[in-house]
Amino acid sequence: MAKKTVKDIDVASKRVLVRVDFNVPLKDGVITDETRITAALPTIKYLIDHKAKVILCSHLGRPAGTGFEEKFSLAPVAKRLQELLPTKVVMASDVIGESAEKAVSELKDGEVVLLENLRFHKQETKNDPEFAKKLASFADLYVNDAFGTAHRAHASTHGVTLYLPAVAGFLIGKELDTMGKALENPERPFVTVLGGAKIADKIGVIENLLTKVDTLILGGGMANTFLAAKGNDMQKSLVDHDSIGIAAEIIKKAEDAGVKLLMPVDVSAAEAFDADAKYVNAPVSAIPEGYTALDIGTETRKIFADAVKNAKTVIWNGPMGVAEMPAFAQGTEAVAKALAESGAITIIGGGDSAAAVKKLGYADRMTHISTGGGASLEFLEGKELPGIAALNDKD
Repeated sequence: MAKKTVKDIDVASKRVLVRVDFNVPLKDGVITDETRITAALPTIKYLIDHKAKVILCSHLGRPAGTGFEEKFSLAPVAKRLQELLPTKVVMASDVIGESAEKAVSELKDGEVVLLENLRFHKQETKNDPEFAKKLASFADLYVNDAFGTAHRAHASTHGVTLYLPAVAGFLIGKELDTMGKALENPERPFVTVLGGAKIADKIGVIENLLTKVDTLILGGGMANTFLAAKGNDMQKSLVDHDSIGIAAEIIKKAEDAGVKLLMPVDVSAAEAFDADAKYVNAPVSAIPEGYTALDIGTETRKIFADAVKNAKTVIWNGPMGVAEMPAFAQGTEAVAKALAESGAITIIGGGDSAAAVKKLGYADRMTHISTGGGASLEFLEGKELPGIAALNDKD
């Protein structure tokens, strides 16, 4: 069922509580990556243009939940917002206290208040009804535009929806449209590329996607477990021995479903888990004794790139190797380049793959880069996200 968005409601002169994701990286009080702030601007600007009184709320980092902590304050975000928005931005020094009440009561149409970090209160993550009720009492309407936290039932993502009409912002709307269409009605061939270290994180995703994709590509550390399940001696490589049985079942399920399952045929294997370690390109069946697979090999890069280039829809989640070490980022780069050069609808499922695409300079050549890591994974698993489920359905 489609969810209502800000465009489906009248916001003029209304107090609108907006849950945004301003969980940005800070170094010495300076924002080092403002992607999440930029992503929220279309919704905020729409509300300003339509004369809403805008109340923004977000978490930042992992404070203890016992009150104010300077290093987790949203003050640097308020300062940046004031530079980015054509209106007055007021920073409240608390979330539901006197400062917030005063700032909200003085709001004029088209102005913005940013509340302090929600997680200075442990009641936020506990979805405390009284805390949610107090937060909701500031507003007439609620907009959720924080996809990255939509898989958590917190006071600001779920609790407040019990007291206010609740709709999606443009960012969540785009996530649902783009990823939803890819999963429900993709242009084919539909290819999914999964990487990352742990197979356990992706089992649900793989099982859900096996009923939908034409080709499933497995790389990164988790591919080692599948390769071990096929009888390869992975030497010192990361292998989840508890999951070898599950990996074997998945290989069988893919075969039965007629899904093409692509795994590495060769790897970049190193003497040690070290950025400067000596490494060789080796077939998966002949990894040198004592070596560790840290990236997909040269032949595999070509095979994966070809599969991606011939696709019409591609979802990618997880790097192909230890991408933070330049020598073992080549597989990840090869996949990113193939995606950028393909004519496909390309969706990057948040987290490390989103960071890699940005770092490599391919971000503007992707159709959609998801803003949620864990939320993207749960969406790909076919799970209902509490923060989305709580929003009002379109009639």
